[in-house]
Amino acid sequence: MIMKIDTMWILENNAHDTHRERLVGFVALVGRPNAGKSTFLNTLLGEKASIVSDKPQTTQKTTRGIYTTRDMQIIFLDTAGIHEGWDRWNAAVNRHALKSLSRSHAILHFIDSSRPVGAEEQNIRTVLSRVSTPVVRIFSKTDLPSRVDMWDFPDAIPVSSIEKTGFDRVIEALRPHLERAPFLYEEDVYTDQDMYTRVSEIVREKLFARLEEELPYSIYVETVEIDEDETGRLRILAYIYVERESQKAIIIGKKAAFLTEVGTAARLDLEAIFDRPIFLALRVKHLPKWKRNEKIVEGLLEE
Repeated sequence: MIMKIDTMWILENNAHDTHRERLVGFVALVGRPNAGKSTFLNTLLGEKASIVSDKPQTTQKTTRGIYTTRDMQIIFLDTAGIHEGWDRWNAAVNRHALKSLSRSHAILHFIDSSRPVGAEEQNIRTVLSRVSTPVVRIFSKTDLPSRVDMWDFPDAIPVSSIEKTGFDRVIEALRPHLERAPFLYEEDVYTDQDMYTRVSEIVREKLFARLEEELPYSIYVETVEIDEDETGRLRILAYIYVERESQKAIIIGKKAAFLTEVGTAARLDLEAIFDRPIFLALRVKHLPKWKRNEKIVEGLLEE
């Protein structure tokens, strides 16, 4: 179930409801691009809250994934991978990712055990050393051959999203950092993304999976219309914006083959998420220098 909830309203109106108080907290997921944050979250929830691909910074805006048990609710903030690109767009992505650290009860630091520790990892360690928020470290992708000296992180918890190991230890390590409070979300809610954002993210995931080199980072997706027809089918219209006119032909493809492939893959995912038939129409538009438009950038990254 997906819904948007006013968390401040719930806190104010449920403050007196002490019999429902359990352990609640926000936990930021932090790590290099492709460190396995989104895959971990989706595996933990058993639902697709975050989009994934093998390209860095597939996650751009912070996504909330809500993990609920009988006595605990953790709101995970899946952030973009922090990296060293500092042009205007990447600086904005990094800034929004780092903002999640200050409003979290704990930070889950993902260390990709399948890659050597490099400058990006050292940069993240420096960033985390400057915050007072408690940090729980995990070694992700432990089903792959390790290329990290485990002695450098003696407290890290080994986790494999493929083998589904280490998850219980992570949850127990986070437990001491939560606080007693009423649940912020109903127990069957796993993300608070609205439908428009959900559609845009799924379409973007399919584009990322199929486009090469820099082109995925030159596009953004905006869902502009969602209507329900008399049969209960959702009719959705979304625009794919590109920076250069020449990129439109690539996205559309010969006889619209590429756009049709992306649309079909996105539709199948969305039908599984929303549990109803969907008609998805995709249109491609040219919007030059959109990454320099502060209003667009902040709108895309806003939670």
